[in-house]
Amino acid sequence: MNKKVLMDTMYLLFIGMTAGAVLVLGAFVTAVVFHSEAYLTIPLLSRYEEGKIMGEIFRRFSYWAYFMSVVIGVYEVSRYKVMQIDKISILSAMGAIGTLLMFSGVYVPKILEYQSRGVDAIDASFEALHKASEIDFKFLLVMLIILFIRRAYLMAGNK
Repeated sequence: MNKKVLMDTMYLLFIGMTAGAVLVLGAFVTAVVFHSEAYLTIPLLSRYEEGKIMGEIFRRFSYWAYFMSVVIGVYEVSRYKVMQIDKISILSAMGAIGTLLMFSGVYVPKILEYQSRGVDAIDASFEALHKASEIDFKFLLVMLIILFIRRAYLMAGNK
């Protein structure tokens, strides 16, 4: 297997893994963590405590998000240099990088800051921030799916 095929395959694998992680975290993990009373014999955690658990999960995911921002940027720039890119892949890559960085560099730190102040700090401004982070996460999933599909199409030799 030549170097280009291996790099292309790894890139698609990383994009797919990231999209899968976003889907699993957003659809499954949050649903279980924020409804822990349904799975425990007695309710042990308050909504604030459940939020602290999710905050730590997302803090750890942020390391992967930063890594993927670099991977997407480096790969797409390398494809630009050899003219193997189009508007769809450029825009979806920029969208993915932007939403990854917004989530990991803005939303997660601000949410963790609110949580560090205690349960009384959770107010309407926190709820607005949290809602914006959910929208960002959904947009991230869409951008990753578009990027995956378009990059796979371009790798197959179609233009």
